[in-house]
Amino acid sequence: MGITDRAARLKIGIAAVASGALAAAAAVSLAGPAGAATAGTAAAAAPAAGYQFVTLGSHHDRTFNQLLGINNEGVIAGYFGSGNAGHPNKGYTIRSPYAQGDISNENFPGSVQTQVTGLNDRGVTVGFFSTQNNANNTNDNFGWYEAGGYFHKVDFPTGTPASPPVDQLLGVNDHDVAVGFFTNASGQNRGYTYNIYTHRFSRVLVPGASGLGPSLTAAAINNHGDVAGFYNVNSSTVDGFLKLANGDFIKLAVPGASMTQAFGVNDSDWVVGTYTVGSGNSATTHGFIYKLGHGYVTGIDDPNGVGTTVLNGVNDEGDLVGFYTDSAGNTDGLVAFPGF
Repeated sequence: MGITDRAARLKIGIAAVASGALAAAAAVSLAGPAGAATAGTAAAAAPAAGYQFVTLGSHHDRTFNQLLGINNEGVIAGYFGSGNAGHPNKGYTIRSPYAQGDISNENFPGSVQTQVTGLNDRGVTVGFFSTQNNANNTNDNFGWYEAGGYFHKVDFPTGTPASPPVDQLLGVNDHDVAVGFFTNASGQNRGYTYNIYTHRFSRVLVPGASGLGPSLTAAAINNHGDVAGFYNVNSSTVDGFLKLANGDFIKLAVPGASMTQAFGVNDSDWVVGTYTVGSGNSATTHGFIYKLGHGYVTGIDDPNGVGTTVLNGVNDEGDLVGFYTDSAGNTDGLVAFPGF
């Protein structure tokens, strides 16, 4: 898909969606070059910000793995493969104790590329797939969920889709309400929720904004119905948000950051994501946690990828997942455990 790189292209996020990773105005996209280590074989990194980091990934591609979500049972959603031509995204889940034998491949039937982006505690997974793997990383994207062993395609019923179409599901709660976005013909992302039981779509909007508001990606939802994501404040600024079920809208902008993106939220309203400091070749990305009522914890970096760390998911235990770029230029999945 080049489904659009989730983190490597986080900076591209504001305008990209040609592939498949979470990105600023895009959302998730199928990745760009980088790589991941093999599950169960990587040593734990030194503690950082009170967390112990461990590198995880599929041995099917040691150069590119991204971990995108984690549930309360410790099951992790992710994918391997950069999404570049001949290097398609392939989805999987991995269970504790996170050895290679604990990985289960999960790909939408008949797809060329698949990302597993989120999962709940009831066995439901969500993501998106593509029927293409083009050299220019411009591929179609379609949302999906899997429940009870059956896959279902999900696309927002818009009359003005992008060409090729871009539609992604990025998270799901235990009430089987999923969140995601589609891109319209004008290149704007439109966030939404989708109820798997009723098949009902609802838009996620910025309160007070005119019309449908700015380009916005809904990336995560907790069991209270609180939604986290990010939106384009203007042509050069992207902020994260937490929209509570009661309608309260909390803008997330890490002080001093040029971009803030929220990718995960748990039932305690801990929001995780990534912020960018600087611009161009000097830009660095770091993980953050925002705790409702308590503020930010910033500078959460995997010790093997300081300045290249992206946090994508958090469960109610405070376990984190994401990825980083290592010294060899590979994209490696990470899981981080608190309390060390």
